[in-house]
Amino acid sequence: MIPTAIPSPDISFIDIGPIRVHFYALFMLAAIIAATAIAARRMRRSGIPSGTALDIAVWAVPIGIIGGRLYHVVTHPGDYFYAGADLWRVLYVWEGGLAIFGSITFGAIGAWIGARRQGVRFVVFADALAPGLLLAQAIGRIGNYFNQELFGTPTTLPWGLEIDPSSPAFPPGLSPDTVFHPLFLYEMLWNLAGVAIVLLIERLARHRPGFAIGTYFIWYGLGRAWFESFRLDPTELEIVGVKINIITAGAAAVLGATILAIYMHRTYPRPEEGVPLTDDPAESKKG
Repeated sequence: MIPTAIPSPDISFIDIGPIRVHFYALFMLAAIIAATAIAARRMRRSGIPSGTALDIAVWAVPIGIIGGRLYHVVTHPGDYFYAGADLWRVLYVWEGGLAIFGSITFGAIGAWIGARRQGVRFVVFADALAPGLLLAQAIGRIGNYFNQELFGTPTTLPWGLEIDPSSPAFPPGLSPDTVFHPLFLYEMLWNLAGVAIVLLIERLARHRPGFAIGTYFIWYGLGRAWFESFRLDPTELEIVGVKINIITAGAAAVLGATILAIYMHRTYPRPEEGVPLTDDPAESKKG
């Protein structure tokens, strides 16, 4: 065992009376609260009541959780569908297994519904959410650490991550002393750096609509594609020999570039100058 390796936690939950509280679920909850709070603050600066972000989140969060779970189960069928499997485990979100790509895709649908109901342009909410989304993903990776479910190939680096050899995720055939790249930590640091990058690009672009969320997709997509290239996840679905998450991450980066291209030549006044914040042209004219 490498003395300076990162040890994995011995526990992933605590029992409070008859209730079992999983740390993964707590970090997911903290992530949701952080993202919503940041979006609310940024929307308030644009003249939108801070409670609007929560009203939109009421739609985005549950639909996003459903989407994240569906994506994970579909891309990891071997973990849930086998002889003698307990199919109810498909619903056990608290055990881990929420795919961010599924959460973002379905969550965007929920956010679009919520934004329409609140009369807010979807891009306004998406931009307000972008840095908070990266912070939320960084917080969520701590939950992955407690579940010992996000690590890369073996390494001899001093910050290698120890994984319990009895864990189902431990690759067969390797020595129990093997340590791995701590992908949870790499991605957490990448996401935190992304918060600064999004805010910087947004400022340089003079708060043009679409630039915050577009930068988010480019930054996260490129980073995730790189991390997935050396992630150990033998049950993951592949298409023509390429991990589905690498394909999806690449698509996210392309989407981000497309968003920037679309909004590059569009001009909108700053919020304080009367930018239409609603999707309803009639409502916009009232401003």
